[in-house]
Order: sequence, then C-alpha cells, then structure tokens
Amino acid sequence: MKSQYDPPFLLKQVFPGFQWESKIDKILLSFDDGPVPGITENILMKLNDYHLKVIFFCVGNNILKNSSLASEILNEGHLIGNHTFNHSKLTVPGFDEYAEIDRFNELVKDKLEFDVKYFRPPHGRFNLSTGKLLKNKKLTNVMWSLLTYDFRGNPALVKNSIVRYLKKNSIIVLHDSLRSRDIILDSISFIADEVSAKGFSFGEPAECLK
Repeated sequence: MKSQYDPPFLLKQVFPGFQWESKIDKILLSFDDGPVPGITENILMKLNDYHLKVIFFCVGNNILKNSSLASEILNEGHLIGNHTFNHSKLTVPGFDEYAEIDRFNELVKDKLEFDVKYFRPPHGRFNLSTGKLLKNKKLTNVMWSLLTYDFRGNPALVKNSIVRYLKKNSIIVLHDSLRSRDIILDSISFIADEVSAKGFSFGEPAECLK
C-alpha cells in the first residue's frame, strides 16, 4: 500500500504545520539515527561522490559518543537535525519530551556550536501536542514522503520503494545505522541513478526545507 511508504493525505491535512515533502521540485535525502562509526563516514564519502548535501537527524547519545563524526557531517556541508537524545518515542505515557529535545539541542550547541532548526520524531511517532511543543522550541517537524525501509537490510525493498513512489519533491528517509549498513551505500547509488533516469534533481536542505 502507498501509505506504507508515503503518509496518507488525511494525516498531512491534520498536521499542516509539519513538513511532509520538499518545498521545491527537488528531492531531499535524509538520514536517521547516527552518527555511527564505520557507517556514517562511508555515507559521507558516497554523498561526496555524487555532490549531494543532506540532513542527518542524529541521536544525541550518538553525538555524545562520536562528536568528531558529527563535526565531520557539518564540515562536509550537511545539516544536523534533532532526533531526540535517546531515540525515544514521543508517544510513551509520561515521557518528558521537553527534556529529550532540549538536551539534544544543548549538546549540539555546546559540542558543535550549531543551532538546530529541524526535528524528526523517532519511529515517526507523534501526538496532538507535538506541533505546539515544537513551535515553542522554534523547530520545524520534518517528516517524509518516501520511506525506503532500508533498516530491514533488504535492497529489494529499497529499490521497490524508489521505483514506485519517487516524486520530484520527495523527502527520502534512509538510515546511518547498524541495521542498514550492508545496503546503504548501494541504496544511495541506486537512488541517485533513479533520480537521474527520471529527470529529477536533488536539492540542498536549506532550499528544500522551511
């Protein structure tokens, strides 16, 4: 079903303040869950091969453990977004979402001297209060219009999602994580080839996002 890859239209209508696709007719690549040694740096090299700039929705704990790798992301001209400090679901009862978001932003400001503007909820889970919370934090919630399922480690799933659902203004989700490490570089190459074959183009985060 298309909704497994691209969130349903009704959901987008209920949460119009969230960003579901690129603001221009260019495709944005995004990576969740890193940085992870042995994976993120290889992704950065592959992105450099294709002259691509992307946004990494990082986990605070991973930045804390791998701050030099997070610095490399920024030094290569990419952006870092907030994916909470512990990759925690916002919808868990009693969960302190303020602390998770604030702790991440404070870490990135302290370690990397970078001001975070964008947020993505882990597992894509949010609730009715998420929009107000992020507005108070002056963060834009960036969702997606194309989930690749690369985290399942099956290249056929990635190829199927791209061939069937790629649009000229897609926000594509990939992962720099252990679960996708065996297929992620080939996935990037496949996406780049498909974008070219369809006559589409990639955009940079600053032009694709609010």
